[in-house]
Amino acid sequence: MPRNADRPRRITADRDGPLLIEGPVEVALPGGEILTSHRFVVAICTCRRSRTYPWCDTSHRARTASAGAEPSPDERATGTTDEGSHP
Repeated sequence: MPRNADRPRRITADRDGPLLIEGPVEVALPGGEILTSHRFVVAICTCRRSRTYPWCDTSHRARTASAGAEPSPDERATGTTDEGSHP
């Protein structure tokens, strides 16, 4: 896949979430399969809980959420919580 050599590709690591990579990207799986995403930013699963691995489907949220925890600022802004309920 062609790559712009003028600047490095940015990867954002989140301790409790996926790797966010500026797209488009190609992912080479251990079996030799190459998967491609043309999205502007691609979320790569690091917890291996995703049903769409290697792409993140936010399955990590259900495992990191604790019962009765305060919603994050992002959840408050969107009106959703990890459990899918509304505040």
